[in-house]
Amino acid sequence: MSKLADSSSSTLSGPALALLWFGAAVSLAEILTGSFIAPLGFEQGVLAIVLGHLIGGVLFWLAGYIGAQTGKSAMETVKRSFGQRGSMLFSLANVVQLVGWTAIMVASGAAAAQFLVPQLGTAAWALIIGVLIALWIVLELKNMSRLQSVTAVLLFLLTIVLSFVVFNAQAVHLPPNAGQTLAFGAAVELAVAMPLSWLPLVSDYTRSAKRAGWGTTWATVAYFIGSCWMFIIGLGATLYAGSGDIAAIMSAAGLGVAAILIVVFSTVTTTFMDAASAGISAASINPKLNERWAGIVAVVLGTALAIFAPVNNFEAFLYLIGSVFAPMIAIMCADYFLLKTDVTSQAVCWRNLALWCAGFALYRYSMTWDFVLGNTLPVMLIVAASSFAIGIVSRKFRPAAQAEAA
Repeated sequence: MSKLADSSSSTLSGPALALLWFGAAVSLAEILTGSFIAPLGFEQGVLAIVLGHLIGGVLFWLAGYIGAQTGKSAMETVKRSFGQRGSMLFSLANVVQLVGWTAIMVASGAAAAQFLVPQLGTAAWALIIGVLIALWIVLELKNMSRLQSVTAVLLFLLTIVLSFVVFNAQAVHLPPNAGQTLAFGAAVELAVAMPLSWLPLVSDYTRSAKRAGWGTTWATVAYFIGSCWMFIIGLGATLYAGSGDIAAIMSAAGLGVAAILIVVFSTVTTTFMDAASAGISAASINPKLNERWAGIVAVVLGTALAIFAPVNNFEAFLYLIGSVFAPMIAIMCADYFLLKTDVTSQAVCWRNLALWCAGFALYRYSMTWDFVLGNTLPVMLIVAASSFAIGIVSRKFRPAAQAEAA
C-alpha cells in the first residue's frame, strides 16, 4: 500500500511543513470567506479575523500535535477515543467533506480562471485544475518538497502583488456596508470555521514531522499567517471594490498571467491536501485501499461535482463541518492531553460516541447564540470539560466495580 505523508518513509522539517501549510492557506475559498465579514468594516473585520484564527489556530495545533507525537494519520488518531469501528463514522464523514471541499475548490478556481481566460470555458478549466491536483498526488509528498517550496515562494510573491492591487489609502477608511449586518461573534465564527475545517486532516501531514512540537508549531503559524492574510484580502477587496470577486479585481488591474498563476496554483496547492487526505481517510476505513489512488478517485469525483453540481454556496457547509468535527476534536484532546486514555483496542467507545452526539446537538443549537467569541469555543470547552469529568468519574467507579466482581 502506498502511503502519502507516511512517517515511516519520510520526514518533514518545520520549514517544509510551513511551506506546505502556507500554500494550503492561499486559496480563493479563504478570500471569499473573508469577504463575508465586510459588513463589520475594516478594523472590526480584521479584529474578528485575527481573534477567530487565534481560537482556530490553538485547535489546529492540538490536533496536529497528536498526529505528530503518535506518528498516525488524523483518522487513525480518532481510534484512540472512539475505537476501531467507532472511528469509521468520522472517517466516512471526512471522506465526504473532503470530496465536497475538492469540488468547491475546483469549481471556484475554474470559475475565476474562466473569467480571466473565457475562451476555454469553466468545464475545461475544471479539468485542467483536476489533472494538476492528481499530478500533485502522484508525485507523493516525499518527492515534492522542492516543488512545494518553489510553489509556496511563487504564491507568496503573487500574494504580495495581489495585496498591493486590493489595498490603497482609501480602502481602510471605507465604512461598514450599511446594506448588510453581521454580528461580531458570527464573524469570529466564520474565521474559526476555516482552520477548524482542516482539523480532520492536519495530522495526515504533521505525522511526518521530524520534531513533533516544532513541526506542528511551524505548520500552525504558517497557516495562521496565510489564512489571516487571505481573509483580509477578501475583506479589503469587498470594501474596496464592493465585491469579493477577486478574479474581476485582478482582471481590472491588468495582472494577466500573474492572475492565472494565483488562481491555478492556489487552487492546486490547497485542494491537493483535501484530495490526498480523502484517500488517507478511505484507507483508514479499508486498509487494503491504496491511499494515493483513492486520493485520485476523490479528485475525479470532486471535479465531476464541480462541473455538474451547484457547489458555490459553502457557508452552511462550513458550519456542518464544525458540527461534526468540533465535538470530536474536543473529546480527543480531553482523552489525549488530560485523561491519557487510549481505546484503540476497543471496537466502539460508546461513552465517547454518546458524548459526541450530545456535542453535535449542542453545536447546532449554539448557532442561535450571539456570543462575542463565536460558538465553537464554548461548545468545545463544554464538551471537553464533560469528557474529562465523565472520564474521572468512570475511573473512580471502575476499581470498585472490579473489586465487587472479584
